[in-house]
Amino acid sequence: MTEIIGYIREYLTQVNKKVLLLCTLQTAAFIYLNYSHHLEKRITSAALLPWPPFTGHFLIFIIAFALPYFFYWLIEKKNYFVNKPFASLVVVSAATFALKMALNTHFPLSSDATWNEYWNQILYWPIRVVILSSILYLVWKRFDPEQPFYGLTIKNLNWRPYVLMLAIMLPLIMAASTQEDFLTTYPKLQSSLSVTGQLSWFHKLLFELSYGTDFFSVEIFFRGFLILAFLKWAGKDALLPMACFYCTIHFGKPLGECISSYFGGLILGIVVYHTRSIWGGLMVHLGIAWLMEVGGFVGNAFNK
Repeated sequence: MTEIIGYIREYLTQVNKKVLLLCTLQTAAFIYLNYSHHLEKRITSAALLPWPPFTGHFLIFIIAFALPYFFYWLIEKKNYFVNKPFASLVVVSAATFALKMALNTHFPLSSDATWNEYWNQILYWPIRVVILSSILYLVWKRFDPEQPFYGLTIKNLNWRPYVLMLAIMLPLIMAASTQEDFLTTYPKLQSSLSVTGQLSWFHKLLFELSYGTDFFSVEIFFRGFLILAFLKWAGKDALLPMACFYCTIHFGKPLGECISSYFGGLILGIVVYHTRSIWGGLMVHLGIAWLMEVGGFVGNAFNK
């Protein structure tokens, strides 16, 4: 844990404070617009846009991700966009995750409407993992074949700090599990399916395992791709744009979770920058997600 604290302290010492402030203000503005004026809901359902779920998310993501790089250009005179591969990957990044958010993968899997809904939800996240990973693999083969596939390495990885990070999060999750906005969102099973009463524990476990695959796609995209693919041009400057982008995918979550995602994403990014591995961050992210699921089950059980 001391090592990770050292990474964070070093980053905060070296980062341009003006850029950090602007990125934080940008994130605060996005959060305000979303939670006060329903930015995501409005733009992803705007009739004037072609394929609104994709185009709306793309516009949010490209602004959130590209604007911090413009801050570096404005303040430090670092114009990363003169590199055509860099500029192309910024667009590809926003488009790839917008596609993940917008895909409609509903299949006729059962004649029973309830079970059809259930099995489609079970396939929902794994299908997106496969699609997103395939796109990233093609990008990796084209731009970064000299490095492991965007953080999928355990070389020199120390697991102990990540276990401690999870232990630190446990009391915070327990406290959150008493809050109404948390309990309306978690467990995800409750907010994703209209009927859950007839599901056995096997079906609930299968749902949680499927839900867990989404965190692999999030980690390999944000901490793997958005950092390790951009290091060759931006170095540590790649961390803040990633954190700003990462916050925007939490717009449907409770406000506290959305705010903390900016800081949590930045911390996990700092760690990946030094370790070149996403596995520790995945362990923390997935562990927190499943702890929140448990907190949701327990909290809602006590509220009945």
